[in-house]
Amino acid sequence: MNFLSKITGSFSTPSAGNPTVAMVEAAYKHHGLDFRYLNCEVLPKDLAAAVMGARAMNWVGFNCSLPHKVEVIQYLDGLGESAALMGAVNCVVLRDGKYIGENTDGKGFLQSLKAVVSPSGKNVALLGAGGAARAIAVELALENVSRITIVNRDQKRGESLVDLLNSKTKSKAEFKLWNSKYEVPSDVDILVNATSIGMAPDIDARINIDINSIKAEVVVADVIVNPPMTNLLKDAQSKGCKIVDGLGMVINQAVLGIKYWTGEVVDPVVMRKRLLEVL
Repeated sequence: MNFLSKITGSFSTPSAGNPTVAMVEAAYKHHGLDFRYLNCEVLPKDLAAAVMGARAMNWVGFNCSLPHKVEVIQYLDGLGESAALMGAVNCVVLRDGKYIGENTDGKGFLQSLKAVVSPSGKNVALLGAGGAARAIAVELALENVSRITIVNRDQKRGESLVDLLNSKTKSKAEFKLWNSKYEVPSDVDILVNATSIGMAPDIDARINIDINSIKAEVVVADVIVNPPMTNLLKDAQSKGCKIVDGLGMVINQAVLGIKYWTGEVVDPVVMRKRLLEVL
């Protein structure tokens, strides 16, 4: 196997930024893995050529950021179970000479959440219906949560996700239009923010929910990485809730991606330390 076949990387847009590079490279170095992780700025019009280039150079895999997560599917040879369900790919892996699309976003979140609480049989309120929410909702449904309430401002997008969950999984899903301050129902066990509200540079932005409606028994999770401790998590912690920050999700999905590409399980502590340095 030559050096080029040990290349992994990310296809992101010029505006996306990519702190994952430093984190993954730190893991490779720490474990003495002869791999490199490169960030390639790829415009939507160049995506097909980028995938062809990765094939020509025998890359063992790559990540895709928005807006490539859906469009890349047409250039791949197959999809994993959850990626096929949600119709989005963030991780591509070379298997038996074929590029297979996976989605590790939801898996990374699920692993982070399960360190605090088992979601099986629980009722979940999920804020948002975009790419992150879609990945998380599918993985939660596959983990047999009892009910998922999708809370979103865009009714069409929210109902589309609900229809997907109800038709393709065993979990029950319902939609709640987010057109006023959201009061978290008393039977909710897990509250997840999958929106970008509170992300840098708008760290003072507050999610339009009634904080006083959150019981201390509720586990509150946020997908935002920067800052790791969002206003939502601060408020939830002050209420006595257990919290899950966004760092776990991004680190766990990277750990899984590296395992797909290299076969090695890397130390997440090393990656977390490096990610915090970059942020």
